[in-house]
Amino acid sequence: MSLPLVMIVNNSLKPLDEIFQYPPAIFVKNPTLNNFTDLFNVMGDSWVPFSRYIMNTIIITGLGTLGHVIIASLAAFPLAKHHFPGKKLMFSMVVLSMMFSWTVTQIPNYMIISWLHINNSYLALILPACQYGMGLYLMKQFMEQLPVSLMESARLDGASEYRIFWSIVMPNVKPAWLTLAIFQFQQMWGNTGSMFLRDEQLKPLQFALQQIAAGGTARAGASAAVTFIIAAVPILFFLTCQSNVLETMTTSGIKE
Repeated sequence: MSLPLVMIVNNSLKPLDEIFQYPPAIFVKNPTLNNFTDLFNVMGDSWVPFSRYIMNTIIITGLGTLGHVIIASLAAFPLAKHHFPGKKLMFSMVVLSMMFSWTVTQIPNYMIISWLHINNSYLALILPACQYGMGLYLMKQFMEQLPVSLMESARLDGASEYRIFWSIVMPNVKPAWLTLAIFQFQQMWGNTGSMFLRDEQLKPLQFALQQIAAGGTARAGASAAVTFIIAAVPILFFLTCQSNVLETMTTSGIKE
């Protein structure tokens, strides 16, 4: 598992002669930062500033991840801890939606975005990110492990459902929504927005980096630096959150 990551780091530091060396070597012999210099020179010549691509990525990835975690958690709470007519049918529809690949729903998603007149905007990427069924399924299954006595005690003390959700449920399912945030962050970070975004000023960093990577042998060094940047950010995000993801639930030892 670590070998591809080691090769990505070493390739980003290789000069051109080592990149095209055959047979390829895993470790770099003469490390250099020329690949990153070439990358920033290429991005500096673009008519859209490099900082603009970064800002677009931060807005789309941040709001998409935050919206998905909040909406999935809010929808999972009544499905896990409340009883109402049609509950099983609604959850069955959520599970059924997970059977379809994203390519199957690509055309319906585009039609809905067009009908809402939010094409060629940030919302075209953020709104679909808030409705993935996997997040709702994960949060619902995790919330079912919480003891009902915790919420009943809070209701006896006069706490509202929103207070119970934010003060009791969400802190106790922190490993679940942090795991969900990691998955969603990785998916949003890799989104190029090519289907919905037409203006260059709105496109994320991933789109610009892929265009550089498609430049052929002339941009082989910059492409190696691009691959490193694409892989490094999600990995750093995971390393930042892994201690919380792997921790045991605070209610794991509580018995009804």
